[in-house]
Amino acid sequence: MRRREFIALLGGAAAWPLAAHAQQAPLPIVGFVRDTPSAPFAHIVNAFRRGLNEVGFVDGQNVRIEQRWAEGHDDRLPALVADLARRNPAVIVANRPAALAAKAAATTTPIVFATGTDPVADGLVPSFNRPGGNFTGIVFITTALGAKRLELLRQLVPNAMTIAFLMRPNTGEAEAELIDVQNAAQTVGQRLAIVEVTNESELETAFAIFIQRGAGGLIVSSGPFLTSQRERIVTLAAQHRLPTIYPLREFVSVGGAMSYGTSISDAYRQAGNYAGRILKGERPADLPVMQSTKFELVLNPKTVKALGLDVPDRLLALTDEVIE
Repeated sequence: MRRREFIALLGGAAAWPLAAHAQQAPLPIVGFVRDTPSAPFAHIVNAFRRGLNEVGFVDGQNVRIEQRWAEGHDDRLPALVADLARRNPAVIVANRPAALAAKAAATTTPIVFATGTDPVADGLVPSFNRPGGNFTGIVFITTALGAKRLELLRQLVPNAMTIAFLMRPNTGEAEAELIDVQNAAQTVGQRLAIVEVTNESELETAFAIFIQRGAGGLIVSSGPFLTSQRERIVTLAAQHRLPTIYPLREFVSVGGAMSYGTSISDAYRQAGNYAGRILKGERPADLPVMQSTKFELVLNPKTVKALGLDVPDRLLALTDEVIE
């Protein structure tokens, strides 16, 4: 064989694996979209990855997660959802505002939602057991727990004449929880001081109003905005020496007094499971909406003591987890 022909053959052989590599199918895309900033919610992305791993999918190996964050600007959600849809994802995981944006866009992409409100009332699915269509998901109940949070806070501050309630308006979680708290407060004759905030700059003013109104305790309502501001809210509660109950343990982890609710991290782990099952060929219509059934009271005794309070034995007996 002539030397020139031999070199040509070698060149062709070297190109074979490159050509084969180029022809490999791209990794399926899993979209992940929320209306919140990304930084305060890195832990739920990690929980979502764990859920995918449990059913055999690893980001960067056999699936690719593409994240989109609206950074607190809900008006950006339609464009973010449309951008993901153009990439032909196998499934999109979304919180409530993002799922509603996907619903409005009439996308046929499978959607797995993680929400603290009723997805039937929100129009995402017709029923829990038979979601139908291209939507299913996980419900971590927050809105129905307002009355219980008021009860627990009153155990910690039984002499409080006024209980404050902090919320962001026009959000499904907060609006439903407010009604729950108001009904419970009326039953026991508890006075409320309700303050709405729409951005971070209004938080300090809200706490000043609480003190002016003589609030002896505070309930922080559910919702992604207030959760994203948890470190600032916990700091303000400490500065104003205001005993506070929160909807999620994430607040207690950064120094809050106590929380009562379900686990948002576990909800996103379960959302990862569902996304993986859809990747394997199951249809959202056949996957019933899962609902959290375990509720946890989490307590930080050090924070309570710093407020000059003792934890009542009855409250301590109800506590599921103590964070120092």
